[in-house]
Amino acid sequence: MEPLKNIFSRALAERIAQDVRAVHPNFSDTKFLAFVFDAQWESLELKQRVRHISNCLRRVLPADYKKALEVLLKVVHGYIEKYGEKMTFEYMFLPDFVEAHGTDDPDVSIQAFETITRWCSAEFAVRPFLLKYPERMYAQMLEWSKHPSPLVRRLSSEGIRPRLPWGMGVPALKRDPAPVLPILENLKNDPAETVRRSVANNLNDISKDHPALVLEIAARWRGHSAETDWIIRHASRGLLKKGNAEALAHFGFQNDIQGIEIDDFRHDAIVRIGERLTFSFQVKNSGEEPAAIRLEYGIDYQTVSGKTSVKIFKIKELKLAAGRSESISKYQRFQDFTTRKHFSGPHVLRIVVNGKAMAEGVFHVE
Repeated sequence: MEPLKNIFSRALAERIAQDVRAVHPNFSDTKFLAFVFDAQWESLELKQRVRHISNCLRRVLPADYKKALEVLLKVVHGYIEKYGEKMTFEYMFLPDFVEAHGTDDPDVSIQAFETITRWCSAEFAVRPFLLKYPERMYAQMLEWSKHPSPLVRRLSSEGIRPRLPWGMGVPALKRDPAPVLPILENLKNDPAETVRRSVANNLNDISKDHPALVLEIAARWRGHSAETDWIIRHASRGLLKKGNAEALAHFGFQNDIQGIEIDDFRHDAIVRIGERLTFSFQVKNSGEEPAAIRLEYGIDYQTVSGKTSVKIFKIKELKLAAGRSESISKYQRFQDFTTRKHFSGPHVLRIVVNGKAMAEGVFHVE
């Protein structure tokens, strides 16, 4: 597969150089391109390329940060006027420019995020500002949660997630997520699906450190609408995967699974990297009452350090009548990606019912 870092191509760099020069004629696209495509370019990984491009822009734009930022904001406004609001990925160097060079100028930088995130999400770039100006950013993000643009509203939730994947950590929010909660309350009925998904992901983050708080919110939001019901279900996925008894009960899955059996469990003995593991089994209710069942499977993956990393994957939820069974067939890809690598050695596959492992087997990755 084409490495994701190659999205930052010469064609993209030439396009941004042309667009910057259109609003700032003194911009030297020749210098900029020479700075970007230096001897180190090919060896740079994705995040390194993002920061490298933003640093190269800084070298060629006006020396005064505020003037340089004004130029980039003109470019962004032009994109929005021409193409509408988008959540582009290849322009990540625009919010990164503010993150890398603007933390000492919060007045203009924080305001710039409101514009830039309407073209390329600033969820990662706001993290240093949360660390350096917490109270100011909490208030700003609460205000953004009422913004007319769904992309700005999404930033108010996504940017303040306590455990944003690939984002800079904000330990204060892990310890006490109180500043996050009013934002989520404002957004729980948001008309935009991307905003509601961010709310759910934010609550899932919070559940890792404060499970009782998320369960209390889930109980309070439940039944308000189909949208809030989806949010709390998605927000509780981490608790459900861990077999949290209160979370399971909240969604109608009994912790006592007597009478539920896993039969005829079969799986491949060997899977090669790049191929897929196939497995199948029967889930049976030998009890006298219908059973609400949440089926998952877990894999103990080998890591580069030789330890294991457990991942849980949802299969389905079902209501199984007394005396009935259902056959399940699944597969799991073992294809390498930029964000996931596989390693050879023994792995464990488990079938999980309502948070409890009911069957397991060993297979080998080659």
